[in-house]
Parts: sequence; structure tokens; C-alpha cells
Amino acid sequence: MAIARSLGEAGANVMISDIMADAAAKAQDDLMQQGLNVAWFAGDVSRAEDVNQLFASAEEKFGGVDILVNNAGITRDALLLRMEEHDWDMVMAVNLKGAFLCSKAAARRMMKNRFGRIINISSVVGVMGNAGQANYSASKAGLIGLTKSLAKEFAGRNITVNAIAPGFIATEMTANLPKEALEKYLEAIPLGRPGTPADVAGVVKFLAGDEAGYITGQVIHVDGGMLM
Repeated sequence: MAIARSLGEAGANVMISDIMADAAAKAQDDLMQQGLNVAWFAGDVSRAEDVNQLFASAEEKFGGVDILVNNAGITRDALLLRMEEHDWDMVMAVNLKGAFLCSKAAARRMMKNRFGRIINISSVVGVMGNAGQANYSASKAGLIGLTKSLAKEFAGRNITVNAIAPGFIATEMTANLPKEALEKYLEAIPLGRPGTPADVAGVVKFLAGDEAGYITGQVIHVDGGMLM
């Protein structure tokens, strides 16, 4: 939501996609009440058919996609010996395959226009790993490899591809962590506080703008110094 708001406030037309239609529709309504130009599409980014329909809808409503933010992500945490195969496959399908499908669809138009920005939301655990999150960590590490490969493939067409690796970000999910777990996370952060969605959205806005036109293939850590 913070990313969509930040880009919308910067003047972009925003297409929101979510597998949950109610969530996508609510996000659209909230942003439209703020005067932003927003549309939504309910679909599963791990399905090529849904992705093709998503980009067809964006073409119809806004004339296409110049900025792509691959932010779809799920978790199915468990220690490796207890992790079910379908939990591995589901996380990989949404977090990594979804970015592959969306990037491929977006790149067709971007290459014709000789302009584009692709921004992948990875994670600090894609760099450092995390016990109990082998599937999630692997998917986020895969996003970094995808980022660097696509940056090399698309640079000649003036398309930049970068990744953001957030650390511990305060969200509704992390708000439910036990006090002891929260304190443990904070001890590992030199800045001594969780990040906010706005911290991530600000970097997305920068990478999407003209000021970042000479930056590609990079992983920007938004983690309060966790990996210094």
C-alpha cells in the first residue's frame, strides 16, 4: 500500500494486483479517496494466464506498464525436516515465478519503448538466510539473481532492474510477534528500530525516477544496518 501510494503521489497511474479481490478493491478505494489514479486486478501472479490478463488490463486502462514493482510474497515457515513439499513449491511459485512472469510480460512493452523500471522486493534473509525459512530465503535469493541477470539483458534498451532487500519492517504481521522475539530482532539492528513501509516505498520511488537512471543490477538494503 505504501509503495502504491508513493508512486501515485509522484504522478504515476497505479495498477494494483492481488489474489484477494476484496483486498485489491479496498486498496483502490483508499487510494482513490486520496485523489490518486488507481485500478485493480484480482489474479494469481504464479499463473501465466492471470499475468497476461493483468497486463492486458493495464494496457487497456493506462496504455501499458513503464514501472513494475514485483512485491507479491507469501511465507510458509517451517524447519527443513518438517517443511512440506507443497509449502516449498507455493512460496517459490508466488515469490519467484511470479516475478519472472510479470517481468517477462512487462519487458515486451518496455523494450519497444526503450524505457522501463523493474524493481524486485527481495529480503535481508535472501542474503543472510534464516532458520525455519529455507523456502522464503531461497525465493528471495532467487530474486537477487533474477535482478542481476535481467539488468544485463535489458540495459541496452534503457531498462533498469534493481532489487530492494528490506530488513525487519513493522507491519500487521510483525505486530503480533512476542515481546521477546521483537527484542531479539531489535538487538540486531544498529539503528535500534524496525523499518516502516514508508522506508521501503521511498527507495522504490527513487529507483523508479529519473534520478536513478544510471543505477541497475543493484541490491539496496533497507535494514537499519543489520548487514553492515
